[in-house]
Amino acid sequence: MTDDRLPLAELMAKTGDGDFLRTIAESVLQIIMEADVDGLVGAGRHERSGERTTWRNGYRDRSLDTRLGTLNLKIPKLRTGAYFPGFLEPRKTVEKALVAVIQEAWIAGVSTRRVDELVQAMGMTGISKSSVSKLCKDIDERVHAFLKRPLAGDWPYLWLDATYLKVREGGRIVSVAAIIAVAVNTEGRREIVGLHIGPSEAEPFWSTFLKDLTRRGLTGVKLVISDAHEGLKAAITRVLSATWQRCRVHFMRNALAYVPKGQNTVVAAAIRQVFLQPDHAAATQVWRQVADQLRARWPKLGACMDDAEHDVLAYMTFPEQHQVKLHSTDEMDKTHAAKMCYAGGARATPWQRAGPRLQVSSGLLVTALPVWSVRAP
Repeated sequence: MTDDRLPLAELMAKTGDGDFLRTIAESVLQIIMEADVDGLVGAGRHERSGERTTWRNGYRDRSLDTRLGTLNLKIPKLRTGAYFPGFLEPRKTVEKALVAVIQEAWIAGVSTRRVDELVQAMGMTGISKSSVSKLCKDIDERVHAFLKRPLAGDWPYLWLDATYLKVREGGRIVSVAAIIAVAVNTEGRREIVGLHIGPSEAEPFWSTFLKDLTRRGLTGVKLVISDAHEGLKAAITRVLSATWQRCRVHFMRNALAYVPKGQNTVVAAAIRQVFLQPDHAAATQVWRQVADQLRARWPKLGACMDDAEHDVLAYMTFPEQHQVKLHSTDEMDKTHAAKMCYAGGARATPWQRAGPRLQVSSGLLVTALPVWSVRAP
């Protein structure tokens, strides 16, 4: 397994216990076992073949404990002889190989040779092209259902993150925008609610994405947290009528770009005094004082702070117990890591065809996010 798969496996290990993750893992292992048994028997299920050596004889239940939770598997039985999948052998580490199989099947599509190598790394005999096709089809169907699932109830807080990936289009490499949306409902449950790949981050792109979320049932959004992506603020106002919170971390980076590096520490400390204030009114007052002080030496920085004041401090008008999670896109860190993990595989695939698979290699990993310690309003 190549090194670029390892961060993906580690990320998968850190995610919570979600039904979507478990069902995908169970399905992939089941398909691999069926293909393994076909090779052992010498024929597929109900297939007439002169190479057949025995017949199937039902299944036995077996559980496999993983960091995703307990996987419930059905181990094929044979009339003569025995079958025991290699990945169930004691001390056999299969999770990294399983993650790699899923990712390779999604991103590369039907890449039989690579998937076959990964399946053998799990202790199995290998997998045929038809079985790889079946695996991809099964995953695609489950993923499509996940991406289009209805969103019930209100979702007061919505985080949006976008990054650019290099992909192939028409024989050349181009950049496309990859968006992931995470939301928290009134019960404090945090979920991936949307994933999308598109050619740009312009306002129509964001509006289309947000309208799709609302059609699926996303309602009650009060605050949207993101970086200052092009066209996003207008789309939020038009589609959601919600308040926009500009990511505090990204704002700080933008602000420090206006001062010499040698002054970054001093300027950052001055701006951070704003965020230590007990309420929105006090923070606004200190913000303006700091902006005026810095304006004398760095006029562009002062102007930047004037423009950003309302958007950077928006989170302070929400419940105090939530504010620590609302001021930045830190909630999106895992999704960004997932996107970076699949970026290498995306380069070989046209984005129009690879889009759903690229979307879900992120969604699979971060769907089971832990709940908040407090409920959203």
